[in-house]
Amino acid sequence: MTATVLVIFGLVYLGMILGGLPFLQLDRTGIALLGAIAMIATEAVTVEQAARSIDLPTVLLLFAFMVVSAQMRLGGFYDWITLRLSALPVTPATLLGVLIAVVALLSAVFSNDIVCLAIAPVLVDACMRRKLDPVPFLLGLACAANIGSAATLIGNPQNMLIGQTLHLSFGAYAAEAAAPVFVGLVLTWAVIVICIRGRWQLTGEAVSEAQPELEMQALNRWQTAKGLGIALVILLSFLFAPWPREVVALTAAGVLLMSRRLHSSRMLGLVDWELLVLFMGLFVVNDALQRTGLPAQLVSDSAALGLHLDHPAPLFGAAFLLSNLVSNVPAVMLLLPVAHHPLSGTLLALASTFAGNLLIVGSIANIIVVDAAARRGVVIDWKRHARIGVPVTISTMAVTALYLWWRMQG
Repeated sequence: MTATVLVIFGLVYLGMILGGLPFLQLDRTGIALLGAIAMIATEAVTVEQAARSIDLPTVLLLFAFMVVSAQMRLGGFYDWITLRLSALPVTPATLLGVLIAVVALLSAVFSNDIVCLAIAPVLVDACMRRKLDPVPFLLGLACAANIGSAATLIGNPQNMLIGQTLHLSFGAYAAEAAAPVFVGLVLTWAVIVICIRGRWQLTGEAVSEAQPELEMQALNRWQTAKGLGIALVILLSFLFAPWPREVVALTAAGVLLMSRRLHSSRMLGLVDWELLVLFMGLFVVNDALQRTGLPAQLVSDSAALGLHLDHPAPLFGAAFLLSNLVSNVPAVMLLLPVAHHPLSGTLLALASTFAGNLLIVGSIANIIVVDAAARRGVVIDWKRHARIGVPVTISTMAVTALYLWWRMQG
């Protein structure tokens, strides 16, 4: 049975690395789901054990914030704020700085993937109208969304998982992450400005003419205000109330679904069901592996060789490497069992999120931005992304490592 579990686990995580499996029309979600099915079918876990392995509070929290973000998107908030930003009478470098700050703030509350999905297409058109090359702004959007999402325990899926599993304080984590996130955003702006070297204007060989894709969603002030009000209530509850986070968020999502104007099918249609299935599938696959005792044995053997995976430095390095191999959510799921240090939650959240800027495949937010740009006629290949992503990642990871080292000395 152990060999069977290892084979299934290996195939699932190979699929996480490749984004699919040879000869099969599967993406990461399909692979995770089939892996869970295979674990149940081979009796590596029973149906009851599989159900118990799924961290339902994390899944509910993620679902609830998808509903809140759907409210903001259908209310036209993302389109409105992107157009308002693009119309500011400022220099391109200043515009980039404002964009990075706003995107980071939105991503800390409404999830980085959804912010990128909503803003990227509008941002391309807005840049075109100002005769600006959209590429530096799109890369700024992706990097800022990733870094900004690390500011809270609700900014991205892996942070939600870390916060729920390790029972981290919402306010304490935000205070801990504030400094590296702020410095990371400043470094992102500086890296892009330096790399662009003043070449902000649109050039024919760099970008072809954009093609219309989606109709602009007009701002609905009432729906937007309702979404912002609910989001504020959630944040205040997380900070000051003793209620379970998933219950607060789920209740808020229920309130938003009771609308006289926005049909529930439209709201639920914007929920990323595939991401939720990916989470549940990986929970089952990882639980089956844990039941074999092999992960605990690997940690013990590594410690005997001098590599203590539960210590901060090896954990930081493992988070960086695995996040770029299998993506940050699967990486965090693998590393959570060895997160024993008091600062390991903050370490995992910052390292796995910042590492996602290295390559296009490092985070879903990067892929969303690149795909949205391609549909508008803007090509961002891996080399063009890496010119910004690599220095941003190296500098932000270095700052994070120094900050964590300083905190551990205190």
